[in-house]
This record gives sequence, structure tokens and C-alpha cells, in this order.
Amino acid sequence: MPRRDTVNPLYAGGTVGTLMLTAIERFPMRPAIADDELRYTYRELGEAVGRMVRVFHDLGLRKGDTLAILSGNRVAEITCRFAAILIGIRFTPLHPAASEENHRFILDDAEIDALLVDPINYAARGAALRKKCARLKHILSLGPMDGAIDVIAAAARVPAAPPRDDSDPQDIVTIAYTGGTTGKPKGVMLSHRSLIASFCHELSDWDLPEDMRFLAVTPISHASGWVIPTVAMRGGYTRMLQHFDAETFCTIIAAERITMLWLVPTIIYVLLDHLAERHYDLSSLQSIVYGAAPMSPDRLREAIGVFGPVFVQLYGQTEAPMAVTTLRKADHDLSRPDRLGSIGLPCPSVQVKLFDPDMNEVAVGKPGEICVRGALVMSGYWQRPEANETALRGAWLHTGDVAVRDADGYFTIVDRTTDMIITGGFNVYPREIEDALLSHAAVSSAAVIGIPDPKWGEAVKAFVVCRPGMNCAEAELQAHVKQRRGAVWVPKSIDFVDGLPVTALGKIDRKALREHYWRGQGRQVS
Repeated sequence: MPRRDTVNPLYAGGTVGTLMLTAIERFPMRPAIADDELRYTYRELGEAVGRMVRVFHDLGLRKGDTLAILSGNRVAEITCRFAAILIGIRFTPLHPAASEENHRFILDDAEIDALLVDPINYAARGAALRKKCARLKHILSLGPMDGAIDVIAAAARVPAAPPRDDSDPQDIVTIAYTGGTTGKPKGVMLSHRSLIASFCHELSDWDLPEDMRFLAVTPISHASGWVIPTVAMRGGYTRMLQHFDAETFCTIIAAERITMLWLVPTIIYVLLDHLAERHYDLSSLQSIVYGAAPMSPDRLREAIGVFGPVFVQLYGQTEAPMAVTTLRKADHDLSRPDRLGSIGLPCPSVQVKLFDPDMNEVAVGKPGEICVRGALVMSGYWQRPEANETALRGAWLHTGDVAVRDADGYFTIVDRTTDMIITGGFNVYPREIEDALLSHAAVSSAAVIGIPDPKWGEAVKAFVVCRPGMNCAEAELQAHVKQRRGAVWVPKSIDFVDGLPVTALGKIDRKALREHYWRGQGRQVS
């Protein structure tokens, strides 16, 4: 697969690096970013990024090299990320909750040269990956760590490099990994074109406040990390929090007068339960953007009652990040309960159509697969030509989600063409979990589905047939899946059964398994 975008350079536009340098130049004395340890103005952020550029150069890292990052929500991670972007180093964030095997696969598949580790939480994982990934040339760390180069200490010893963007608009900025029905994650190639289009759509369509004060609590390895450049375009402030705790979260909102959040429904549910018993001054909040998983309309109505008309829903996916459609504040109309289940209208300059399996556009009210065109669409899957042929057939991005469109143009998702489960805002695939279960010596066959859950949106449920004469406990299998795949993939419940339903072709019939749980839930089970 190409390592560069295919856009004609004459029309390629700017880069993410130039976007950040522009923010630093325009808003030097404004507060830019903070965590529990560091607090930078834009000028100070620029200097920190410049020192990290110098460190990377001194290590021999150059344009075209590759960097993977395993870190929590830290300012130091952001300085390294943007230093890499300015140099033209392609980076890959690693999901903090994923398993060692998942991380090892990604490091090898993405051809990573250097691994950057946050030693506060991931020193042991970094050491294990160093032993198993022979291709790695450098192990770097955000602080002291045995066997690694401490880039924070190194940056304190060098002057900042001049503010210069050496990346090209055609470059792939990042390869972000997403799951797949094959059980192996796929690397999504996102270019400067894609990311800048996403940032601009966020600014134009998310009803964001004029004074952006953003609290990032979901992992910056994923969506919230790509809200930070959007905030910077307006000279806003980002406050990062390592882990979600309702008490700390609400205290920071009140103390720092936070005006905007990006949350998954699970966190909103926890907040609602917490606020039923405690009071905080959260009056500064002007925009709560939510997405990544279905949200209960009942709980959404409850949230609007607590926080007011501040909610904005996004629909996107890694292959078309963050901004395919938007349900804006005005669309969260309590007199229109049907709208609360919608994903809204297409974002500016994004084409969205619903197609049947033969690529014919379906009529209003009829279900079809959501297909997308626009500048934000990925440049393809890294080294997956067959997956590209499927996902990009007909010159449209096929999302795998099935929706209906009403007469006013609003889209509502009714099903998915794949069996993907969205649990707590994270995408998992049954095959990944089934493979992990089947690797246990006592398991003969297994099937996994998502079932409705008031906290997680969908909970992972497994059905397991044990080998004759053998048995195992639910907790044992849950621990096994956690070790093989990671915490997000662990089934919340496991039923031990004598056999699994199959289709006429002999395939496991997930429709039959789902039917009992989803009947009456407003979602098709096929």
C-alpha cells in the first residue's frame, strides 16, 4: 500500500503540523494544555515540542520513520505526538487496554521503528514488547524506565528546534488500528487531508463554545486526542485527566470552568447516577459532544434534564473520523422523541447515501448501508488490498452500518452489516473473542454477541460448549480472554450450553442468539 495520500499536490492543502504552529503563533500567551503535572501556554507548548523535535533528531529519527505510543492522557505524550508530526514521522497510538499480543501484532504490522512508553502505567508492557519485537530500534519513555531512553530528561538538556513543519500534505500522519471480523486488527491510514477535514467539520458542525475549555478524559490514543487540534485552532484550552472518576471529574469542571466535553454514553450514565446524590457547579458547560456507541433515548432525556440543551451527537468511524453526521443541539428536541435516536444530518462537504447490496440507493424509510464520500475518508487500510476492495468498492466508504433516512434527511441506525459490538465506546468483534475462547483447552465451540446493557450500551455475552468430559468456570474463561485480548474484550457473562444454533450453511446463527435479547429494543436482529 502507498505510504502517501493520492491527492494531487496542487490541491493538497495544509498539514496538521502547520495547524499547530499557527495556533502557537496566534495565541502565544493563552493557556494551551495541562494535566496534573504540567501546564503550558501555547508558547511554552511550542518550546516543548521544539525540544522534542531536537531529541528525535538526535536519536536519528527522520521523516518516514515510524513511532508507536503507549501512554495515558499526558501533556508529554502530546508534545511527542506533535514533534513526530512536524518531522514527518508516522505514528501509531496503542490502545491502553489492549493485550500484549494485540500490541505486538500492531508493532510488527505497522513496521514500527520506535516505541514510546508511559512508564507510570505501562513499564512492564514496554519491557515485554521490547523482548518480542525484534524490529524495534528504540525504546523511549516519558520518564525513567529501565532499558529505555527518557525523552523528557533528554529534552530538558537541549534547546528547542526552530518551529518548522517538514511534513508534506500528501503524507500519512497516522495508522490507527481498528478491529476486524478476521480477528486481526486493520491499520487505517489517515492523511493530513483526512484529519484537517475532520477538524474543520467539528468546528463548523458541533455547536462548540466560543471559549473552548475542553476536559479530555477518554483515551487520547483514540477520539479525544483528535479533538485537541480542533480546540487549538480557536486558541482554546485542553485539560487532560488520566482516568475517569466522577468526583474528580466534576471537581475539575467546576474549578477550571470547563465549557466542553467529549464523552461516551457509559460515562454520561455514571455522571447522571453520581449527580443524583451530589451537587457541583457545572454551569460552565456549554457543549457535551457524545458518540462512539448507541445512547439510550431515556437516559438522554434524563441527561438533558440535568445538564440542559448542551448535547451534540457525532457519528463517524476510524475510517472517516469523528464527523460523518451530527445531531446538533437544536435537534435534541424533547417533543420529537424519534429524533433522540437519530444520528442527525451529514456534516458539510460529506456525502452520505444509503445503498442496498447492489449499490442502488434506497428510498426514504428503507434500510440501507451507510456509505460515505468526502475529504475525511481514509486513504485505505495498511497492507490490506482485499479489505480495501471491500470497504471502498464503488468509490464509496462502506461503513457496515445499516440506517434509514426520514423525509427530513435525518439518519437513524437500525443495524450493522457486521457483527461488531460497541461496548463502552469501544469496538470489538465476536470473532476476536471467540478465537480467544477457543484457545482454551476446555472449549469446544463458542459464539459471542452484544446484548443491551444500561451502562455499556452493549455488553459482550458469550455462549460456550465445553469439550466432552471437561468443564471450566466463567471467571476462568474471563481471565483467559483478558490475557489473550485485553480487558475490553472480556465477556460480561458466559452461558455454558450443550450446542449452538447454526444456519443452513452450517454457520453459527447469531441472529437466533440475539433475538431474545434485542426483541422490543428497537434494533433488528438479522
